[in-house]
Amino acid sequence: MIPVDLVLNSHAIAVLLLTALALFLFTRDWLPLETSSLFVLAALATGFELFPFVANGERIHAVDFFSGFGHEALVAVTALMIIGHALARTGALEPVGRTLTRLWEVAPKLSFLLTLIVGAVLSAFVNNVPIVILLLPILTSVSLRTKTPASRILMPMGFATLIGGMGTTIGTSTNLLVVSVAVSMGMAPFSMFGFILPVALSSLLAIMYLWLLAPKILPDRESELENASPRIFSAALHINQAGFSDGKTLQEIIEKTDDRVNITFVKRADNDTLTVPSRQMTLRAEDQLLVNDTPENLKTFEQLLDADLYSSDTKIDDDHPLQAEGQQLAEIIIAQGSPLLNTSVEKTRFADQYQLVILALHRSGSHTRQSMADITHAQLKVGDVLLVQGASEKIAELKQQGNILVLDATADLPHSQKAPLALIIMIAVVAIAALGIVPIAVSAVCGVLLLALTRCLDWKDMAQAVNAQIILIVAASLGLGVAMLETGAADALAVGFVHLTADLSVAMQLSGLMLLMAIMTNIVSNNAAAVIGTPIAIGIANQLGMPLEPFVLAVLFGANMSYATPMAYKTNLLVMTVGGYTFNDFLKVGIPLTIIMWLSLSFLIPLFYPI
Repeated sequence: MIPVDLVLNSHAIAVLLLTALALFLFTRDWLPLETSSLFVLAALATGFELFPFVANGERIHAVDFFSGFGHEALVAVTALMIIGHALARTGALEPVGRTLTRLWEVAPKLSFLLTLIVGAVLSAFVNNVPIVILLLPILTSVSLRTKTPASRILMPMGFATLIGGMGTTIGTSTNLLVVSVAVSMGMAPFSMFGFILPVALSSLLAIMYLWLLAPKILPDRESELENASPRIFSAALHINQAGFSDGKTLQEIIEKTDDRVNITFVKRADNDTLTVPSRQMTLRAEDQLLVNDTPENLKTFEQLLDADLYSSDTKIDDDHPLQAEGQQLAEIIIAQGSPLLNTSVEKTRFADQYQLVILALHRSGSHTRQSMADITHAQLKVGDVLLVQGASEKIAELKQQGNILVLDATADLPHSQKAPLALIIMIAVVAIAALGIVPIAVSAVCGVLLLALTRCLDWKDMAQAVNAQIILIVAASLGLGVAMLETGAADALAVGFVHLTADLSVAMQLSGLMLLMAIMTNIVSNNAAAVIGTPIAIGIANQLGMPLEPFVLAVLFGANMSYATPMAYKTNLLVMTVGGYTFNDFLKVGIPLTIIMWLSLSFLIPLFYPI
């Protein structure tokens, strides 16, 4: 029996409680992740300033917890996000997309396998978000032409990019963070391809599963995809002065639509409140009917009820009319790097900027009162889909811009003369770091500078590429990691883990740690799980007298297994929206994939890193 000393000081207990609270807050939809991350930083800084703590004869100062903003890993993550955005923005990966499109027409089954492999390989060097954004319209378009249900292929593609990202130290922000934190705690640094072999072998099994079995598990939603716009949107029908609906009861409105309209709430013009509808309610001009339906039905209701299917705040004039010839409906998805992310329609002045009018909003898994009642002011999130209407040439222009993803994929991928240069810069950044000439943080920052000097991206594009959510969650997680280390909380958890698993072999203890991280990453942020788990893993290795590398890799691999829930990773939300998946779909496909990766890596880690 390993001796255990679980006596904790008051600061360690407070840090553990704050960590538990942070992990809870990170999973709350009603609280933005940025807000909960900033709360963690503020709580750490304030707490240690008001209640000083001395470790090894030195006091921990409040400003120590802000060091995460200047951490080497965060610098590298931010710079690589910008470089990845440059590849997508300039269309540098367009040749890959065109080649895959041609191959799909020749041999769909083999092309699907090649798509999975290409997605995985590219994601080992580039953030997987632009890779998924590149492949989503290609696979959606191919599915319609080949009569292959898109719901059978989109989720496997998304998971393949997550698997590929595990293979190098720069594949994901999680990898960079784990390695950086471990090195700062005394572990020898990994080379860029230091753990590629176990990942490659386990990925072979995973790719075979995604290629052969996952499509059979996923539902066939081909009948919905044949419809140009099957998604259900939340929209507002504005009652016009002296129009058909002005002065009518809801009973008359419902009868006018042959009982097809589904009115969820009525927003009164005089008090701006939401009212549960009753059939005897009489409508007045400027009232709003909040409805959920397909785009086709929404446009039908607009005509039948003589109502306007757009926000009353939207400016309708000669520059962007709704009644002109050549009008089209289009669906655009809010992806990472989109100029619409984390803002509202009102703030972006969408109609003025794009000459398109937003008609409705689709948000997977929820129809909140706020989003239905006021699309103009609703904060847009990754995975949201906006239904827009406007002139066909304006929709074509939107597609060509490259920073907003249009789901119908009828236009060519964005491309510019800067694409080869952006690709060369990316290759140089990776090669210089891989050869050990300079660290990845240095080469990536130099790469961003070259992108700016060569005008592959302007600073506005770079600002859009930087994800404030990732910056804050990384900084907060690093702060928690420092607190757990300095107060002894991480060591206490490590001792507790070793005590609970004392009857197991070291290999099983390592496997259990990886499974714990895999479960945690599907519930909270993968970066939070990684940064909090790394000092615990090193504490476990020290308790057992074992090398640090295998236990650090157990955390790294486990924290990357974001397969079982849609909220586990941002690309899961993108795929969920386009493929029309449900939460259960992710469970059915993601849990077996997690088991495959967990069991295979539990065998391979001790094989390559003896314990």
